[in-house]
Amino acid sequence: MKVVILGAGIIGVSTAWHLLQNGHEVVLVDRQNEAASETSFANAAQISVSYCEPWANRDAPLKALKWMFSDEAPLLFRPQFPFGEGWHQYAWGMRFLANCNDAAFERNVAQIVALGSYSHAALREVVAQTGIEYERLQKGIAHVFTDERAFAAANSAAQLMARHGVERQVVSTGELLRIEPAFSSYRDKIVGGTYTASDESGDARTFTRELAKRCAAQGAQLLMGHDVQTLLTLAGGVQGVRLSARSSGLQHDLQADAVVVACGSYSAPLLRSVGVNLPVYPGKGYSVTLPLLKPERAPWVSTIDDEKKIAITRLGDQLRVAGTIEVGGFDLSLDTPLAQKRCEMLLKRVETLLPGVADTRTPAQGGNPHYWCGLRPATPTNIPFIGKTKVNKLWVNTGHGTLGWTHGAGSGKALAELISGRKPDLAFQFL
Repeated sequence: MKVVILGAGIIGVSTAWHLLQNGHEVVLVDRQNEAASETSFANAAQISVSYCEPWANRDAPLKALKWMFSDEAPLLFRPQFPFGEGWHQYAWGMRFLANCNDAAFERNVAQIVALGSYSHAALREVVAQTGIEYERLQKGIAHVFTDERAFAAANSAAQLMARHGVERQVVSTGELLRIEPAFSSYRDKIVGGTYTASDESGDARTFTRELAKRCAAQGAQLLMGHDVQTLLTLAGGVQGVRLSARSSGLQHDLQADAVVVACGSYSAPLLRSVGVNLPVYPGKGYSVTLPLLKPERAPWVSTIDDEKKIAITRLGDQLRVAGTIEVGGFDLSLDTPLAQKRCEMLLKRVETLLPGVADTRTPAQGGNPHYWCGLRPATPTNIPFIGKTKVNKLWVNTGHGTLGWTHGAGSGKALAELISGRKPDLAFQFL
């Protein structure tokens, strides 16, 4: 079967790899010149099976309302004009609110953990098969708390994860600092933490690009630098895609036995063009990558800072700091006052938690922080859409939110199984 995959991020490339292993002919299309050049480019770098709670919970509406008045809020809703494209934000928000209850939260967690565990196993298989190196650290993930009330709730969260087979330890400040001593200078503010030894970290961009190279070596055709103009339909089914080469503007049609839409946040408008309406909306996230000044004092354990809801991950001789969710359309600017404040917050927090460890000077001070932002394709439940759509021969793999790296390998493997006529071995509700 000839399968065309639209999108060469971690989701699309993983899908391509597993389809090749199943004996399919694969064409991988992306508008950028290299794989992993958008949402997979500079994410938080965590494989966080155990830290996967949905954004929608009983406390989220009140928090989101309060956070709307803070430019540094972990989750910031920026209301759009409620007509035309802006309506999709409001429709998404209403579905999000419908999931802000305990029953929905528990149900959604079960799905997310099931996919995460399956995906982690799939990632290990791919790494064993390919030998890809990507600054991988198998040292777990820690979660640092500075608020007593938030730390008290951590025990309930750990019990929730335990019900789904994930061991998240609740640890004292002393135990946390024995696990990761890099935060010792901040000891007086830390009230406790959690730790999951089975989680890990690594560079998603490096992994994805290396996997794309191996896809090409196994016969996949990589069409980089091509825009998708339209999905070609006939008699209620998709027959292929019309592409436009960015370098020349020339268009050509590409026929296929199946088409997979794995375009992240851009999947939703493309799917709507053929009558498939999925509630996927962009959540803008930020990161900064900094050179290490004192590697001996930098953390080896990837860490979540609960106060600012950011992740701190070591990638070789650099430090990646990522976080915040801004629900406000397809804006990718880094030069607006709001974007600058959110980037500056990441810098300041690094210096607070790890003083002198990384070069946190701004460009004006002679530093060279690498700022980045990407659009996380979010669903109201945080459960991605994987499977066959109502349109014949049209498949989808999108909606992974902040867990694209965590769920990438498994999502690709699961969809390849479905396309091959088999049912994946996990308790997950596919489309």
